[in-house]
Amino acid sequence: MANKRILVVDDEPLIVKGLKYSLESDNYDIEIAVDGEDAINKFFSSPCDMILLDIMLPKLDGLAVCQRIREHSNVPIIMLTAKGEDIDKILGLEYGADDYIPKPFNILEVKARIKALFRRVAMTPIYVNTRNDFVVKDLVISPVRRSVTLKGEELKLSTKELDLLILFASNRGKVFSRSEILSQIWTNEFAGDDRSVDVLVKRLREKIESDTAHPFYILTKWGVGYYFTEQG
Repeated sequence: MANKRILVVDDEPLIVKGLKYSLESDNYDIEIAVDGEDAINKFFSSPCDMILLDIMLPKLDGLAVCQRIREHSNVPIIMLTAKGEDIDKILGLEYGADDYIPKPFNILEVKARIKALFRRVAMTPIYVNTRNDFVVKDLVISPVRRSVTLKGEELKLSTKELDLLILFASNRGKVFSRSEILSQIWTNEFAGDDRSVDVLVKRLREKIESDTAHPFYILTKWGVGYYFTEQG
């Protein structure tokens, strides 16, 4: 089986050199991009299995790169940034990132996050107890194929968006608190918070709801959490 290919996007030579050496020692194939435009060109000319993407980049920043790629692909994306403010964390998730690692980082943590994200992409989440598709109105959710279609068109969802939708659809009518969603979706990876959950729900609603102000699929139990409709 071919090695997993990771696109590392960063303009700091020492970080790039360290990541390349360490990840290649774990048998990943590494492609390097040094600015945002370079990242987009390399991704679309030779698609990869995962992207490590710095936010602060020349020519086109990491958030713009993430957004551009998300228009066409649900490839797993881990954001790398020297900024540690909550707003950067939320922005990264809002633009479709699957995880977030602040600099300076421990390479062992980076490797652990990569492996965890690949596992989630490759495997049906443990909380799914059916091999059947979920069909709700115009939405078809396939846990086994890890795909979602709306009105016959396949949606591009990030790994966490898909995991959350499968969690909801597997437990229709059950209200999940934000802390429960955090424990199910983020597990031992990036330590999300309540706002991370709200951003994730917001992004998912924007992709599946015809009217986000009056959602049909993902509903809010005020003061408690979120749940998936029992209609349809």
